[in-house]
Amino acid sequence: MRIALGQINTRVGDLARNTEKILDWIGRARGQQADLIVFPELTIVGYPPEDLVEREALIRRNLVELDRVRQASSGIGVICGFVSPNETGQGRKLFNSAALMENGRVIGIQHKSLLPNYDVFDEVRHFEPAGEKHVFRFRDRTIGLSICEDTWNDKDFWKRRLYPSDPIETLAGQGADLMINISASPFHTGKPEFRVEMFRSMGRKFRVPSVFVNLVGGNDSLVFDGSSFVMDGEKVTARCRQFDEELLVVDLERPSEDDGLWSRSEEEQIYRALVLGLGDYVRKCGFESALIGLSGGIDSAVVAAVAVEAMGAAQVTGVAMPSPYSSDHSLADARRLVSNLGIRYMEIPIEPVFEAYLQTLEEPFKGRQPDITEENIQARIRGNLLMALSNKFGSLVLSTGNKSELAVGYCTIYGDMAGGLAVISDVPKTTVYRLARWINREREIIPGRTITKPPSAELRPNQKDQDSLPPYEVLDGILQLYIEELKEEDEIVRAGYEPAIVRSVLKLVDRNEYKRRQAAPGLRVTTKAFGFGRRIPIAQGWR
Repeated sequence: MRIALGQINTRVGDLARNTEKILDWIGRARGQQADLIVFPELTIVGYPPEDLVEREALIRRNLVELDRVRQASSGIGVICGFVSPNETGQGRKLFNSAALMENGRVIGIQHKSLLPNYDVFDEVRHFEPAGEKHVFRFRDRTIGLSICEDTWNDKDFWKRRLYPSDPIETLAGQGADLMINISASPFHTGKPEFRVEMFRSMGRKFRVPSVFVNLVGGNDSLVFDGSSFVMDGEKVTARCRQFDEELLVVDLERPSEDDGLWSRSEEEQIYRALVLGLGDYVRKCGFESALIGLSGGIDSAVVAAVAVEAMGAAQVTGVAMPSPYSSDHSLADARRLVSNLGIRYMEIPIEPVFEAYLQTLEEPFKGRQPDITEENIQARIRGNLLMALSNKFGSLVLSTGNKSELAVGYCTIYGDMAGGLAVISDVPKTTVYRLARWINREREIIPGRTITKPPSAELRPNQKDQDSLPPYEVLDGILQLYIEELKEEDEIVRAGYEPAIVRSVLKLVDRNEYKRRQAAPGLRVTTKAFGFGRRIPIAQGWR
């Protein structure tokens, strides 16, 4: 059997356009003599649809589009994800479903059994789990069809299972000799390799080939890496590219050797995820250009490099806004970055505006020494200027704060946090440096001094980040344990960190939730990003 893996990029809610792409890819797969083409989870409506599925008109239209796919299945099987109404009269009104179609008829429909309700997933909010699972006969194969999470409950792979049943074990018991899983599994570092190991455990147990087809593309904060593959028992025999659409046709009877397409560094995977996430966010939201405040520092430099890769240099403008405390070398580094990237450039000194603020506030501030207030005024002036340019030219402002800063509140709300997308808000500062060196692997794009000089907000004379924060190597280690691994203070101290530093960092993380709640959405690349996948109360007393 020749199976086409339809690793496509869909737009949430754009049902007609998604269906047009499905129909186009069906024709391409038919042209390559494929017997069956498999598309990702919820192909027609896009993933995650969130509360859009509460709109009855969307559900009706999704069924109309599915019927168009059915009519296009002449001479080829099609597996396509969609939303189906629950007509049992019990439970939630909808199912997350997959349809198997051929020659204008529906061979069978399988609903999703295991509905994730953790981290970024909230499927229990809308969908009812499948009551039963059945295999389907197609050509000379008995297909066990599953949807994403249905494969994530193998008792021989997981130390602690989230669900009492294993749909794959059920399908194997019904005689499935081919497992097909359609997914919308979002990326984080290590995830593509983890999926392979999970499917390898399944192949070791059931000794049948498996096909995994994953969504690719960015939808809001989530980036889907694709990384679809075919496995013959325990061995990967074919892989789709990561972070890119691909139609891959595989002959199950003639398995090839694994081509090792994913032998990429972690830095490259994160970079590709950011490029895809930013590019899709801009395109799917209808923007054509972007603005970045350039400080001469490493964060804005990395964001600018990502933006050029995602959008093209002609669509990116860097804006330098020097203050009285900006160093000559920072402005020079910003100009050199602009030259290296070939982007547009504006230079707007903020000293006159800053002086006007100070004069206006001279009487209210009388008798008080300058402090963080004056630092934040500078940041907010810059944020206001960027948003003014955004309003005037219709460009999306990209905020440049990293995860380390956002975690401890080392950022100014309504200032440097202003923007429509926080590109590196899930990238720790130490990883930002790794990305910068990877970006410069072949030639200098980010000026070398930007990478080597001590980081500074330059909001007061001779300011350095380390005046207020532990060294980033220490800070990021603590944050990794506290935020991503959910370790408590005593456990972090036992890992080798100074008790006073740990206590200070944890206090900063807890007290700055109010800032993160008001931050721009960010692109998720770690196992625990700030945003709707990490829900912490603002007003709370747990410390």
